[in-house]
Amino acid sequence: MAESVYKIIELVGTSTESWEKAAETAVNKAMETLRDVRIAEVEKLDLHIVDGKIEAYRAKVKVSFKFEGHR
Repeated sequence: MAESVYKIIELVGTSTESWEKAAETAVNKAMETLRDVRIAEVEKLDLHIVDGKIEAYRAKVKVSFKFEGHR
């Protein structure tokens, strides 16, 4: 296996529907601006609650991508 270098960033995605949609939102946004996204790991799930009602599902996601020029 060739040597490679990856960068990991943390993102928080939100959704009014579900944690799955919240994670998908974060990953989709990352793929709009980063090339060669390889792995996404959901690290934490939480809820934003207002007046006793769930306003948003939130997913903290670690996303890794390969540095260009490394194979």
